[in-house]
Amino acid sequence: MTVLTIEELAEHLPPHAAIAGIDLGTKTIGLALSDLSRRFATPRPVLKRVKFMKDAEALLAFAEKEKVAAFVIGLPVNMDGSSGPRVQSTRAFVRNMEAITPLTFTFWDERLSTVAAERALLEMDVSRQKRAGRIDSAAASFILQGALDRLLGLSRN
Repeated sequence: MTVLTIEELAEHLPPHAAIAGIDLGTKTIGLALSDLSRRFATPRPVLKRVKFMKDAEALLAFAEKEKVAAFVIGLPVNMDGSSGPRVQSTRAFVRNMEAITPLTFTFWDERLSTVAAERALLEMDVSRQKRAGRIDSAAASFILQGALDRLLGLSRN
């Protein structure tokens, strides 16, 4: 596995390959998937966190089923840009994945992705109970869409 910047990812991605977005929470893993042209991010079902190896197996099964070429994982930096315990936990998760998969990971600043996801679900009039089950995948979709938009911009340069 390799950790690449978004610019490096743009150079190494095969054409017409899906990318997955990850919102790594303490209790759940939100997932999103791009279309093959990498224009749109779509929320996918949330994975319940168990322990690392079970979580990794579930992620890799998802990647194999959906033919994922790379993962974009949200990096939960603080609003002032500093790194806290959740950033360290996310980086550790990716380091642990490095030992078991050749898939590429790219970190993406996820500041306000959960807020944006919550707002979007409220605008769609999703009930509080349903929002709780969908918020992480919606956040993963916002994370992935930001990365897809950046990749599109890089391809035009």
